[in-house]
Amino acid sequence: MNVIVKPVITEKMTAQGEKFNRYGFVVAKAANKVEIRSAVEKLYGVTVEAVNTQNYVGKVKTRNTTKGIAVGRVNQHKKAVVTLKAGESIDFYAGI
Repeated sequence: MNVIVKPVITEKMTAQGEKFNRYGFVVAKAANKVEIRSAVEKLYGVTVEAVNTQNYVGKVKTRNTTKGIAVGRVNQHKKAVVTLKAGESIDFYAGI
């Protein structure tokens, strides 16, 4: 099972990374905090101090089309916010 699906690169998470040394990741739904900690430490070579997780429930979305109302659902996901040890950072753009 791949624990880390992708990093969350938004304006808010970038500001938290610079100010509080926190980075966000979309993780597997079944992953726990210990698995997330070890995956981030192994993948990026950093020391993790804390892991906070949030489960997001998929919302129902509706839109009006020419054929009527289309109803759909946004996928569920789990997000982890990882706080790193002081002085360490993750550069998501290093491999570009």
